[in-house]
Amino acid sequence: MSRRGRSGRPPVHRTVRSAVLRPARENDSWGYRRIHGELAGRGITVAPSTVWQILKDAGISPAPRRDGAGWAEFLRSRAQGILALDFFTADLLNGAKVYVLAVIERGTRRIRILGATEHPVRSWVVRQARNLFMDLEDAGVSVKFVLHDRDASFTAAFDAVFRAAGVRVVRSAVQAPRMNSVTERWIGSCRRELLDRTLIWNQLHLTAVLREYEDFYNTHRPHRTLNQAAPLRPLPDGVTDLDQFRLRRHDCAGGVIHEYRLVA
Repeated sequence: MSRRGRSGRPPVHRTVRSAVLRPARENDSWGYRRIHGELAGRGITVAPSTVWQILKDAGISPAPRRDGAGWAEFLRSRAQGILALDFFTADLLNGAKVYVLAVIERGTRRIRILGATEHPVRSWVVRQARNLFMDLEDAGVSVKFVLHDRDASFTAAFDAVFRAAGVRVVRSAVQAPRMNSVTERWIGSCRRELLDRTLIWNQLHLTAVLREYEDFYNTHRPHRTLNQAAPLRPLPDGVTDLDQFRLRRHDCAGGVIHEYRLVA
């Protein structure tokens, strides 16, 4: 009867084990597939799953992160200095399609709805960029990166407003919405919680309800990333007297959105 390990597999020859572990320790960005290919190129026949198991048994990650920070880590480490922008559309009862430009501060999750228009032409978009930059300066917000997709409305003149102030503009890759995932999630929330449940008469009505939602989102809506605080409202102290605990509902956006507040 042949010798087998506890897993039921034949034991791995020590030469194979050494051939797996040495490149793994000398090349910390190599995963098990890369090492398997290296061994195959040297004439050592071994299954990828065996390479995986050897690394795991040795306490080495079979699929380590590649050299350099990944995109998600880049966003987390620089969140306080990143603005993410995007357009989304809203259909009005008068038959018009309106383009809405919104920006979110990745660090605080504060949303700013910059404007809405049926025609996001170059002059309008550049004006929104200038207005945004002035608002940020007045609020003392430091920006190092601006992130947006490759929509044609984000023209070179738009980017030039930020570059003139030393802000780096980062364009997301084609068909890669996850690179701007926070903004994409906010747009989804805005649609589910407001636009999909509201009949918007005209552009003036749209602007009004979006402003209400912006205020709700920034001052009331809880965020898991912020430990359930709102972007502009820290968590209150815990309730000490539950016998006096009372909630009052406040409706906004025509009753579509409900806020709950403590009764004084």
